[in-house]
This record gives sequence, C-alpha cells and structure tokens, in this order.
Amino acid sequence: MYHPDGPGRSRNGSIQALVDQARRAAEEGGKEIVLTGVNIGDFGKTTGETFFGLVQALDEVEGIERYRISSIEPDLLQDDLIDFVARSRRFMPHFHVPLQSGSDTVLRLMRRRYDTALFARKVERIRQKMPHAFIGVDVIVGTRGETEACFRQSYDFIRSLDISQLHVFSYSERPGTQALKIDGAVPPQEKHRRSQLLLDLSDGKLHDFYRRHIGQEMPVLLERSKPGTPMHGFTPNYIRVEVPRNEALDNRLITTRLGDFNSTGTALVGELKHI
Repeated sequence: MYHPDGPGRSRNGSIQALVDQARRAAEEGGKEIVLTGVNIGDFGKTTGETFFGLVQALDEVEGIERYRISSIEPDLLQDDLIDFVARSRRFMPHFHVPLQSGSDTVLRLMRRRYDTALFARKVERIRQKMPHAFIGVDVIVGTRGETEACFRQSYDFIRSLDISQLHVFSYSERPGTQALKIDGAVPPQEKHRRSQLLLDLSDGKLHDFYRRHIGQEMPVLLERSKPGTPMHGFTPNYIRVEVPRNEALDNRLITTRLGDFNSTGTALVGELKHI
C-alpha cells in the first residue's frame, strides 16, 4: 500500500485505486484485507490524501467483512483513527504498533519521533475505546548503546503495558549506517538473553489475553486446513481458534464459543454455535 521507491522516497496508490482493489477482492470471495506497507501512517504524502481518509473509504466497501491495520508508528496512530476503529463494523479491534525500545535513551539513539510517554498514551486510548482489542508490539533488543540499565528500564516499561503480544527482534549491524558510530555494542550472547526474557514476557501476556476470553462467543473466520488436521481461524481481536476440520466452513464467519487452550497452547478450542 505504501512502499519505498528508492532511497529516502516512498510512494502509494490513490484512495480510489485501493478502494477498487478492495472491491475486486470482495467480488472474488475475499473477506479479510490487511493494510500493510512501509510507514503506512504516512500514506497520502504523494497524493495529497491521508491514511485516515483511506480507512474511512475502505470501510464503505461492501463484501469485505474485515480489515486489519498492520504496523503503524505510534506518532502516526491518530486518536481519531483509534476512535473510528472502535465504532467501525469492518475494521477489527487489532493494532500492531512498533515500540522498538521501552527506554527513552535508546529511542533517542534510534532517532525515533516518539517517546515512551506517547506510546503509553496510545495503548491507554485503545484500551479505553476497545477493552478487548489485541495490541501487538515490535521490540528490538541489543542495539548499540542499550546498556543493562536501559534494557531493564525497557523490560519494566513493557511489562507495565496492557498489551497482547511482542514481536522480538535482535539488532544486527548494517554497514554504512550512522548507528555504527554509537558506542556500546552488545555481545551476541547478551542479545540472546535479552530476547529470551522478552519472549517469555510475551508468552505470558498472550496467555493471559487469551484466558480472559474463554467462555465468550465470537465470530471466527475459518481457514482451510490440511486433511486430518484441525481448522483454525481468528476472532475479530485476533485470538487463534481451533475447531474440527470441515471443508464446508472454509472462508466462512462462524459464531464460536471459546473454550480452553488446545494441547499445544497455541489456540483456544472452539465450539461452533451456528453453522
């Protein structure tokens, strides 16, 4: 949707072009679309439009049941957009917001355009408007200048947030970047240790998020599975649900009662209520 077009430049299609694509997807049987790209919150810079305007236009496309917004920077996640998603039928209560670090010192070294206070406000706003929303967060560990104190500060900040899951990445050196001028390289074994701590934190938060929804009934968009394996699908707020395989349910939204975890702990077992 919004893609790099050479060093330092980006491009995007027009709202009308993307609405037309969504309509074609609906005509072909598509029910869910994920809005993705590079810096999607900056959509419209090359066309004089806005990402919020795109979201409003897509919300009017008949046939598409669900939209999900992929990674959007916290400083570009407008309160108006959060409020719109909260009252939209088609845009799901599902956000993916990159934090990168819970240390303001490290965020400044990364030259991010936001700080932890702004990030916390965005999470709080989402929770106020959509208490059951899924909030995924990107984090990078082991960047140059991330001291043990900075990492501990980051860990504690992330632990304090009411989020659903972390996507954890280890920093890798890139030749020719300004980051190489920063002192304090983190050894590989220490990057691994920090990554594991955050992954364990993520597992705990995701488990708690899933558990809070056991017993509820939600629509699940089911997906085709291999013969002999259960089918899976997702609730509006991105809880993975497992049900017995039934080819007739492929690409259908089915009301499902959420049971306990499956044997691997990767999904909730669903009881189909209305087929």
